[in-house]
Amino acid sequence: MNWLWRALAGLILWAVLFSAVYGLHGAGCALGWRRVPVLFTDWHHLAMWLVWGVGLVLHVILLRTMPQGVPPGRSRWLIVAGAWIGLGSTLFTLFPVIATSTCL
Repeated sequence: MNWLWRALAGLILWAVLFSAVYGLHGAGCALGWRRVPVLFTDWHHLAMWLVWGVGLVLHVILLRTMPQGVPPGRSRWLIVAGAWIGLGSTLFTLFPVIATSTCL
């Protein structure tokens, strides 16, 4: 059963990041974070970029650590595939929200 949790770790991390980024997007729009300048951007975008960046680093850590200690075979392949699918999902489903986020 341990291999199943390892295989799902990338997708679980993607789901957590998806919820966090969309939650920050909604909170930032409702609370007016776009009007608070921080460095080169505003607080709204900075918060979402930070969560996304930390999430990508965590995905890379998953890719490197999850398959370790699992003998080659079907379960190892599923663990690696799950980690790559989670990373790809995080890249392609969250980048557009962060790059083009608009508050109505």
